[in-house]
Amino acid sequence: MDQLETRIAQGRGDLPADLVLRGGQVVDVVTGDLIPGDVAICGDLIVGIGASYEGTEIVDVTGLTLVPGFIDTHLHIESSLITPFEFDRCVTPRGITTAICDPHEIANVLGVPGIRYFLDAAPHLLMDLRVNLSSCVPSTQMETAGAEILAADLVPLMDHPQVIGLAEFMNYPGVIHREGQAMDKLRAFAGRHIDGHAPMLSGRDLNAYLAAGIRTEHEATTAAEAREKLQKGMRVLIREGSVSKDLDALLPLLTEATSAYLCLCTDDRNPLDIGEHGHLDYMIRHAIACGVSPLAAYRAASLSAAEAFGLKDRGQIAPGRRADIVAVGSLAACDARMVWAGGQRVDDAAFAARETIAPIGRNSVRAPRVAAAHFRTASNRVATDVIGVIPGKIITEHLHEEIPVIDGDKRPDPARDLVRITVIERHGKNGNIANGFVRGFGLRRGAIASTVCHDHHNIAVVGLDYADMALAANRLSEIEGGFVVTEGGRVLAELALPVAGLMSLMSFEEVRAALVALRAAARDLGVTLEEPFLQLAFLALPVIPMLKITDRGLVDVLKFEIIPG
Repeated sequence: MDQLETRIAQGRGDLPADLVLRGGQVVDVVTGDLIPGDVAICGDLIVGIGASYEGTEIVDVTGLTLVPGFIDTHLHIESSLITPFEFDRCVTPRGITTAICDPHEIANVLGVPGIRYFLDAAPHLLMDLRVNLSSCVPSTQMETAGAEILAADLVPLMDHPQVIGLAEFMNYPGVIHREGQAMDKLRAFAGRHIDGHAPMLSGRDLNAYLAAGIRTEHEATTAAEAREKLQKGMRVLIREGSVSKDLDALLPLLTEATSAYLCLCTDDRNPLDIGEHGHLDYMIRHAIACGVSPLAAYRAASLSAAEAFGLKDRGQIAPGRRADIVAVGSLAACDARMVWAGGQRVDDAAFAARETIAPIGRNSVRAPRVAAAHFRTASNRVATDVIGVIPGKIITEHLHEEIPVIDGDKRPDPARDLVRITVIERHGKNGNIANGFVRGFGLRRGAIASTVCHDHHNIAVVGLDYADMALAANRLSEIEGGFVVTEGGRVLAELALPVAGLMSLMSFEEVRAALVALRAAARDLGVTLEEPFLQLAFLALPVIPMLKITDRGLVDVLKFEIIPG
């Protein structure tokens, strides 16, 4: 018999199934029913449920509840600070069997080769890694990135088997004002999936954005914003990352009625948060604890996600669907006891058997060497625009403060929590250095610096002492990028990220331990933010309101322009 006939025969019970999961109960994410009986699997597909089967291999799942594998609908694996292979090992055992990534972090450093790195890695992972092609590299023309990607660069990749469509279209002004390059990309992907990115967009501007064919979006931060987007046909992706924490704000919308049109995503989440709290499993657990029905939570994490992104072969434990299955001890705990991805048991042996590919993007940090004097802010006026951090959000406030000019420099003022923020171009293109002020870190001394700096990934530094800021920035060049904390002329903690200045070559356990040390060092300097490094990274993203900074200066995001110096 051929493969088709074999599947049919195993589903009917005429042949033993390749694998039988016996003794559990299946959650049907369509009706909410609990279905007793075996689950029969042939190769990578489910061929039977709700009946008794014999199998070549039988696994006892007595007392466990079987739910469909979870689908992270939008994330940047680079923000986990580890390679796709370590990310797979970190989250697949938690039940994440499909991840839809946008590799625009590495693409902003390396261009199309960065996207190809993820496409080449995907076949070797246990999870099914799907890719949306990065739509905005760079995100705007108000920053210096390492590369630029045009529509013509993306078209040759669009039919790759792992590609879904076009990734988050961050340049929403370019869409609604019909800018040329934006139109080229939208036309090239017409009829295919186009992911959105439109924070706080509403009314006729939102109508115009959706008229471009954009159908999913993860930037809603309030229930009212998400409701309008749902009403206008968008699938809303509820996000809970390391910095952007929107789950609690959007949970009132997650009901059995709406869950068919809501999905879950993490966007940017690091191994420390995954280790302490979890990934999509945390979101499901937390939602149920807050009163969301298990049906709504598990549906949003599986079937709704599959439907939203056109993955018709998964999302439900049912015959003919991909065998992505999570066996949990209880629905409320969402505690994965066993996981199968495409019919393969997720365990240490399976991870060890994978082939890997070589990392790319080494020696990508080509920043100018800086001194303390580079962090002075020359000015003759006291009126000052200040970035206001909002903990747990990537949107910021646009504050206005009076800062005196002393010896030609506006100096940080810890008493008012006004610290220097600087962005240094690191791709070797122009050596730009831009200085500004930020409030919200609580820093009392020293400096912290990072090459994870969305989306252009230049060097971002915050600090009170200019010499410590220079030490931190220069150290990043020496370690090929990463995170550094300095104080009193010493490096207190660091994490090298030599893969494009974004990802470590270490295991996720080692990265997690380094992040613990970095967070402790930052707190010793007075930092009050739970996740200061990713919070810093988002202060340089000029497509998220209200005030941001790039290597070209402060950006008024609502006006979409650089503020004159």
